[in-house]
Amino acid sequence: MIAYERKYILMIRKIRLILILVITTFSFEGYSQYVFEYGGSVGLANYLGDIGGKEKTRRDFVADMKLAKTRQAASGFIRYKFGRRLYAKGELMYLRIAGDDKLSTNPGRNARNLSFTNDMFDLTAQGQFVFSEITDLGSDYRFRLAFRAYVGFGVGGFYSNPKAKLDGQNVKLRPLETEGVAYKAIGLNLPATIGFHFTYRKKHRFGWELNWRTTFTDYLDDVSQGWGDPAEMTTIGAALSNRTPELDPDLFVDSPGFLNNFGYDPVLNPTNKRGDATRNDSYMTMNFSYSYILRGKSSFYRSRYGSFFSKKKRGKMRKIRAKF
Repeated sequence: MIAYERKYILMIRKIRLILILVITTFSFEGYSQYVFEYGGSVGLANYLGDIGGKEKTRRDFVADMKLAKTRQAASGFIRYKFGRRLYAKGELMYLRIAGDDKLSTNPGRNARNLSFTNDMFDLTAQGQFVFSEITDLGSDYRFRLAFRAYVGFGVGGFYSNPKAKLDGQNVKLRPLETEGVAYKAIGLNLPATIGFHFTYRKKHRFGWELNWRTTFTDYLDDVSQGWGDPAEMTTIGAALSNRTPELDPDLFVDSPGFLNNFGYDPVLNPTNKRGDATRNDSYMTMNFSYSYILRGKSSFYRSRYGSFFSKKKRGKMRKIRAKF
């Protein structure tokens, strides 16, 4: 009788273990998940603003970007999986954006002759949703390689520090107030992401991301409205506010009146248009990433099967004597 009870108990335990394994495979979250990862990325950065651009006036998104001014980007990040298709990601990124009117084919921008570089630090938090998933890429039933494509949206903050070269030296533009406007170095952005990654042996993840960040400032390039009054600036500030005089005057012999459109002059240039204040600046990054995934236990596991797999020693069962 005792031997039969032992066999019965062992059989029940085996069935229970098989059921747990099945639930682990097909449930929303398994009992033992690779849920947390940390890693880094390297890539490229560009921006959309008032400097540079192509032959027309300012256009939105990538249509007005100059690929020649693409610069570097690098980041460190953490990501946490809290659902089968849902992730949360935090990332700190360094990037450089740049622009130069000399590269534009727009005559007005050429004559304006402004340029800048901006070394930025960007901190974002995002929610990411996986819209395409192949957990066994190659269909070898060993699940060594998985593929996921996703989109993400969130909120972030950045530090901006535009500079321009004068006599071979990089000069910070924000303190100079080249438009007579005081703007902040720190701002907010709204990041939007599309990307994909491959996961190898559940621990190594290789990915690609394209990020577009919409900001609430028009001063990533120090250009937005009109020229500031040079009488209220330092000598360096006035020189970097209006750089048209640096160009060869012979370029404008056929149209001398054209030069009246540049520089602060309430009489000859009443419109005083230096940039386009109707659109804020934005910037884009494209990164290749690697991350290492740590193993964790989901709430599904803890709530239902934590005690079953617990390694803690159970107390001895107290013998109860029959009272008859």
